[in-house]
Amino acid sequence: MNEDIRIHTWPCSYYINSEKRWVSGKLSLTPISVRFTADKSGELLASFHLSSISEIKKESSHFIFSSLTILENSTKHWFSSLQPNRNVVFNILEHFWREQLLFIEGAGAQAVCPQTSKGKELTGLLMSSEKRLGDTAKVLEHQGEQFDNIMKGLNKIESEMDVADRLLSELESPSWWPFGSKLLKGPSDGAKSKEIPTASESGNKDGVIIRIPVIITEKTDSNVKPGKLALLASGLEISDSNSQLLHWFDKKDVDDVKVHTPYEISVRQRFIGKPDISYRLLSAKMPEAIPILEMQFSKKIQFMEDALGFVRARRNHQEEVGTSIWQAATGLIGNMVHTGSTPPSSRGAEGSQQAQMQKQEQVVSEADAQEMKQILRRLKSLALETETELERQDEALDAITSSADRATMNIDKQNRRMKKLT
Repeated sequence: MNEDIRIHTWPCSYYINSEKRWVSGKLSLTPISVRFTADKSGELLASFHLSSISEIKKESSHFIFSSLTILENSTKHWFSSLQPNRNVVFNILEHFWREQLLFIEGAGAQAVCPQTSKGKELTGLLMSSEKRLGDTAKVLEHQGEQFDNIMKGLNKIESEMDVADRLLSELESPSWWPFGSKLLKGPSDGAKSKEIPTASESGNKDGVIIRIPVIITEKTDSNVKPGKLALLASGLEISDSNSQLLHWFDKKDVDDVKVHTPYEISVRQRFIGKPDISYRLLSAKMPEAIPILEMQFSKKIQFMEDALGFVRARRNHQEEVGTSIWQAATGLIGNMVHTGSTPPSSRGAEGSQQAQMQKQEQVVSEADAQEMKQILRRLKSLALETETELERQDEALDAITSSADRATMNIDKQNRRMKKLT
């Protein structure tokens, strides 16, 4: 990410140790660094990388009532008069600092086995594509389950309408009084069947696509606390740091999702006659969740001005990555064809030199080629399964439409019959 992206900016005061004085200004957080800029002069008085921080603490002394200290290498930076309050700044800074340390540890683990060939790079790109397609398949699978539940509900409505039709037929008959014991069994069975959707609703929260740590802001900017965001096919789950559920947003109940920056979003559910439910979520891993949100809430998501550049850059990067994969794959196939089609007459001194040069220039080993072949097979399988699921869901949608039309016609018919009886 671009270092110039500002995640947050807070008005505060900074203590210059060499001059023994406080300077008012703004403390800024970027994806990889912390900066302080003076208000009057506009001078950058402090700037250091998040990875160089060894400690963030809340401190106070005889001269400083409420302050935040950041230990960077051997230098201690003091910040006071933080707005909206010290706890907000501390929670956000600590979150991004910890995520930066985890990222560095992961990069160090990868450095133990360095990627020495283009084969490793291509394999990584293909695995990333496989993961994205797998996430899409999960969303489609849970969407298909929701369609199945809708179809079951419509079938129950039709069966209950059949019971209502029999009751109305008996009421319309003048020969005898219709309320017998046999006729009462139909409604009781229908009442029992109504309990089934509640059981299915409890299972809608299964299948977590991604779960990330977040900083949760509710109602006011001063009410900030750490927590977790889980993206599911059926909605969003917001919980606190102890995994206690704070709020569950069903997918159909979410009215809008605003992407303020690549690291901050807000989710809102509107109500009539009472306040809306809205949460503002900030996370260092939010760029990983935004593509999934964009796929789930394509008609409800809105990118603000600060986030539009991130979206354009991500789409351009995906296009470049896709082009590079196919260019590299084409080059690999071309090299394999040229290598396998070398005529016998060219063998000799020049042939041996060319063979040596090809060995030196070879960037993809046979093991990498086999691994890429297996990944491509899995990608093909996932694509075929996705296509099959989409066709099945198209048929399910047609069945749901026709069933809903029949139910509407039956309900209108039964209403007219009941009006005649009254």
